[in-house]
Amino acid sequence: MSSDDALHPFPSRSIETYAELTPEQAEAVLALVAEAGRSDGQQPVSEQGRLQLRGGAREGVSHLLLSVDGELVGYAQLEDTDPVEAPAAELVVHPAHRGHGHGRALGSALMAASGKRLRVWAHGGHAAARHLAQVLGLTLFRELRQMRRPLAGLELPDPVLPEGVSVRPYQPGKDDAAWLAVNTAAFAHHPEQGSLTQRDLDDRKAQPWFDPAGFFLAERRGELVGFHWTKVHAAEGLGEVYVLGVRPGEQGGGLGKALTTIGLRHLAGLGLPTAMLYVDADNKAAVAVYERLGFGTYETDLMYRTET
Repeated sequence: MSSDDALHPFPSRSIETYAELTPEQAEAVLALVAEAGRSDGQQPVSEQGRLQLRGGAREGVSHLLLSVDGELVGYAQLEDTDPVEAPAAELVVHPAHRGHGHGRALGSALMAASGKRLRVWAHGGHAAARHLAQVLGLTLFRELRQMRRPLAGLELPDPVLPEGVSVRPYQPGKDDAAWLAVNTAAFAHHPEQGSLTQRDLDDRKAQPWFDPAGFFLAERRGELVGFHWTKVHAAEGLGEVYVLGVRPGEQGGGLGKALTTIGLRHLAGLGLPTAMLYVDADNKAAVAVYERLGFGTYETDLMYRTET
């Protein structure tokens, strides 16, 4: 959520809602998102949200385009796919058009579209976004930390895998079904990661950054028990602990730590200066593990929701 904190009449403002965007609309939104990211120093729309801009309609996903005199100046995405949780949203206003109530207009439209049952991300937790959440009557309920550590001079002990476990690279296509099953099980209580589908996986495999050599699968007797999917942000010089998962029943045996070490060594071997990852602040055990590995909090994303 990236927006403004004032509301002024804007008779030329219009908000249109679409189940899918044309390629031209998607490119215009991505340009707006990129400009806001450059201005704010933080991506205002998540990777999943950006991927959902292209490729046609997706069940439960809608796009709100705010225009002034025919010019796109604001965007919001609403995803209503969780059978339990309220619909989730992200929104952004072009930096040159803030201070005119466009963020509040988009927020109000999201509230109406969701039946006043809404969750909204504020990436970076900027003051304007926090104020907009307050104006909309939303309360803070989730904190997602981005943690980082240097990779230069990385010194980690050799990974110690549990007995009978071996690690190999992911094979696109062949490993898809098994990985999706373990990912769903490992993140059963995670509203975003645990709901990934084959289409979501295919979206990521089609991205320029995808490299199966950095996607590590842990097996015991040919059965997948854990994984560490790394990602390289070449322009920023960052290597990411993108997704790290261990199948229930295999946790607590040191597999997660071993997979983390394997992935970090891989990223360091690519010459990247810094590693990053995302973790929920209330996952105290994971935060403690990453802190022991030398990670510290770099920035925080906040999620707000209507009272339940």
